[in-house]
Amino acid sequence: MKVEPGKSFHTHKGYIQLENLIGKQYGARLKSSLGTEFVALKPSIRDHIFKMLRKTQITYPKDIALVVMFSGIGPGSRIVEAGTGTGALTSALAFYVKPTGHVYSYEVRSEFVETALKNLKRASLAEYVEIKNRDITQGIDEKELDAVILDLATPWLVISHAHSALKGSGALVSFSPTIDQVVKTVEAMQENGFVDIETIECLIRRMQIARGKTRPETLMTAHTGYVTSARKALFEH
Repeated sequence: MKVEPGKSFHTHKGYIQLENLIGKQYGARLKSSLGTEFVALKPSIRDHIFKMLRKTQITYPKDIALVVMFSGIGPGSRIVEAGTGTGALTSALAFYVKPTGHVYSYEVRSEFVETALKNLKRASLAEYVEIKNRDITQGIDEKELDAVILDLATPWLVISHAHSALKGSGALVSFSPTIDQVVKTVEAMQENGFVDIETIECLIRRMQIARGKTRPETLMTAHTGYVTSARKALFEH
């Protein structure tokens, strides 16, 4: 929620006058019109991702976390990403490379570019991202990159371009929903000078915690996709 004078937030547990939060710290407690206690928390990058305007399926935080870890990125990293989609993964990457790094994101569909820009601005991350309305399978402009991260239907068509664009030992990470995509991608990695190739799947099962009746929740976020990572090895001369 954006806190503004005269604005209220309505829920089934009563409404809150948001202007009562002006001047207060994050973590402040306040009561609704029905006496229910609420706490004002600062939105995390996870919150921004789940609240995004969506025109595509977003990448789940569990997969984003693995992509960030396998890519080895941090403040100052230069990354190429494709495709942008709604900008969920883009936002997370920008969050971790700021304030001195940059994300160059390739997206073929212009209508997605507009939505992604809105989401990046809402999360105050737009200044760390350049979105290119281009087909990455035709080539990558940037060189000496720390990482190339792919979330598109045909990642194997980008592998040779990624090898040329990366620094030696740079990371390539690809997210794909089907194993057929993974097989083609891994074969392309092996043919194009990548090593330390690994594919994993992450399943999350939340726990219901209560004394005497702790158990796994009935529903879980199971398969969303496969994360394949690799590192660039230099060709022999």
